[in-house]
Amino acid sequence: MHVDIITLFPAMFQGPFAESIIRRAQDMGALSIAIHDLRSFGLGPHRQVDDVPYGGRGGMLLRPEPLVAAVETILDRPVFRGVGGPPVNVAELPPIILLTPQGRPLTQEVVRQLARYPRLVLICGRYEGFDERVRRYLATDEISIGDYVLSGGELAAMVVVDAVARVLPGVLGYERGAEEDSFATGLLEGPQYTRPPEFRGRRVPEVLLSGHHARIARWRRKEALRRTLQRRPELLTHAPLTPEDRALLAEIQQEETHSE
Repeated sequence: MHVDIITLFPAMFQGPFAESIIRRAQDMGALSIAIHDLRSFGLGPHRQVDDVPYGGRGGMLLRPEPLVAAVETILDRPVFRGVGGPPVNVAELPPIILLTPQGRPLTQEVVRQLARYPRLVLICGRYEGFDERVRRYLATDEISIGDYVLSGGELAAMVVVDAVARVLPGVLGYERGAEEDSFATGLLEGPQYTRPPEFRGRRVPEVLLSGHHARIARWRRKEALRRTLQRRPELLTHAPLTPEDRALLAEIQQEETHSE
């Protein structure tokens, strides 16, 4: 996969993209990233990229011309769906994504969808956001990483790239690692333990030391259900639960009732 990121602050990406999973994905050839400075597509001698909004509202908006120029230069084709211009087939374009609080929520399912594309274009917002023509006639998608406002889309772009990199084949090393993460199956991940088997009187659950794979699998599933029920019960509404899962939930609820 190749990811193009358009930003006013290219230096923000130097550290995060040179470490950990994203670095591994690049080193193994599963991921390539190009950072594009929006300022280089700015207007006039001062490379202007923003302007005051019509109607008198405060703040500054990113203008359409630099953003359109950046995307069309990167993709080397017409992209803006203007009037009287060359026809644009959106189905032939890679996802052109605005990082904005107004976008659809980033979920693990959205991450898996994005990972299926060979190329993504991420546009980092700044100031008061984008001219509406950028939203309607340039972007093909908008994504939010949460119901809060950041100073810009750079951190959100890093989150998207990190989440997508994790599900690219072979990147995690452990074949099923991404499949067992929280949200990958619609549930939160249950508790995990490592050595030592006892620390200051607190022991690892005996089932994990038993070597009995079926019992261990059942315990892990039950604890994932328990944690989801306790912390994010709304997830259970849409999770693909089996009859065994529902029986485990009934056990958990009975245990919780007796512990009160």
